[in-house]
Amino acid sequence: MFRRFLMTAALLIAAQAVAPIAQAGAILDRVLAKGELKLVLLNDYPPFSFINDKNELAGFDIDVAKALAAKLGVKLSIDTPAWEVIAAGNWHGRWDICICSMTPTAERAEVLDFPVKYYDSPAVLAVHKDETRIKGISDISGKSIAVQAGASYENYLQKTLKIPAPGAEQPTFPFDKVTVVPYETETVAFQDLALGGGKRVDGVITNIVTAKERIDATGTFKIVSDKLYVEPNWVAVEKGDAAWSAKVKAIIDGLKADGTLTAISKKWIGVDITG
Repeated sequence: MFRRFLMTAALLIAAQAVAPIAQAGAILDRVLAKGELKLVLLNDYPPFSFINDKNELAGFDIDVAKALAAKLGVKLSIDTPAWEVIAAGNWHGRWDICICSMTPTAERAEVLDFPVKYYDSPAVLAVHKDETRIKGISDISGKSIAVQAGASYENYLQKTLKIPAPGAEQPTFPFDKVTVVPYETETVAFQDLALGGGKRVDGVITNIVTAKERIDATGTFKIVSDKLYVEPNWVAVEKGDAAWSAKVKAIIDGLKADGTLTAISKKWIGVDITG
């Protein structure tokens, strides 16, 4: 069953890649008619998306979305619901696009389309700086590990994560059963970890970039794993509009080719993770 799904997903992505951009679908028609691109993402995932000291949304994902909206010639509006709501799909026109650091999974690909990858980043395990019991991912057996609720990290700890994106490296699971502790935001997860390993949680699994952001900001945590798996982060859209997917892919590919994505990555992360 899953093999058949992978074949279907691969065929869908291939079909989107060659879909004629000129044949505007319902979403593209709506975006151009309203002059507005409705973006959905998290507001608590630095440096990709966060509220800055001016009380404005900022970050890598925001700048990518702004560049996409500029190419479309429309304004950008942003909504920030809970991650589970975003990843559940079935948006029914509430949003046009998720440039929100989303990794395709089998479950997500059933309710969303993923027209184009825009960066890669490893998942890692972070612990309190004074932690001595956990020296690597194999040491989390029997421990309580925090994750963003609904994120691929949750599937990873449950040993169910498969990434149906072309060329994706599939994760391995060198640990026994753990207690998964989902949080609505990673900020709260790291606040609990800051109390000390074992107080509320023993570690947090997240993106290496966001982990380093919090380490640099607080000096309270450390990374104790090599990459657990590489997360291919793709743009997500509502399912079934091949013309919209093709338009998005063409623009993002153009932003890669002209150096815009590289410049955005170096601005926020210091290196180019856009591949």
